[in-house]
Amino acid sequence: MDSLSGLTALVKTVESGSFIAASERLGVSASAIGKSVARLENSLGVTLLNRSTRSISLTDEGALFYERARRIVAEIEEAQHELSRVMAKPSGRLRVSLPAIGYRLLMPLLPQFIARYPDIELDLDFSDRLVDVIAEGVDVVVRSGSFSDSQLRVKRLGSYRFTLVASPAYLANHRQPESAADLATHACLRYRFSASGGVQSWPFSTPAAQTVPERLVFSNLEALISAAVSGLGLVCVPDFAVAQEIEQGRLVTVMDGQISGGGEFSLLWPGNRHLLPKLRVFIDFLSQNHLLGA
Repeated sequence: MDSLSGLTALVKTVESGSFIAASERLGVSASAIGKSVARLENSLGVTLLNRSTRSISLTDEGALFYERARRIVAEIEEAQHELSRVMAKPSGRLRVSLPAIGYRLLMPLLPQFIARYPDIELDLDFSDRLVDVIAEGVDVVVRSGSFSDSQLRVKRLGSYRFTLVASPAYLANHRQPESAADLATHACLRYRFSASGGVQSWPFSTPAAQTVPERLVFSNLEALISAAVSGLGLVCVPDFAVAQEIEQGRLVTVMDGQISGGGEFSLLWPGNRHLLPKLRVFIDFLSQNHLLGA
């Protein structure tokens, strides 16, 4: 950094004609400018400026060095100006990772975000795989569960509950279950976690001795919901994932009050990175618009 300040002091001194004029441009004392140039000369082992009581001028070596130094300082100033422009207005590519089902949460809000921040280029990855935020260069992820990675900052977005649903067509041909014991005679469609390979348990509000049967097992939540809408059986899924199907009457809830449990979604981003405007406004937008209505 001393070399950089020395380059800047030299260039501004030559451009303005004196240490005093250079000090006014840089906002430091003339003495500090002179000392900065002197340190640069000492580090190079050469005299760059001829000094007199009335003027300064470049030595032959100084003239050679000045041309390179001027271009370097100009590039640095341009980089600073470019960074200032970026920092002043949210813009650039923003890489976001969400669960595969996350589009149901984000899509209703996406048009408003794009209209408000047209200079932000969203790169959205909908996947249930465990993303290494730092190693993969992802700006922010939306994930459920608890997190212990000290390298990540976390902001809670909202919570969800599990619900048991089936299609009206399925219930028209099968007696509606009223307890966990009744599930033995029903087609129970189950979800398998792609990361662990385990099958999701159904969280009854009271302990159930019965084992929930596995008529069909899916590793994709969308396929699971589609199977339920098609009348293939009962599914236990997050409430937000089937809110639209319930509103449209394609699915109805069963055993209300007997299913408990849930989770919450959070935003995670690298804590060791500066919070650029594009990331800050994305975090604020999702928080203010209540992604899960909570």
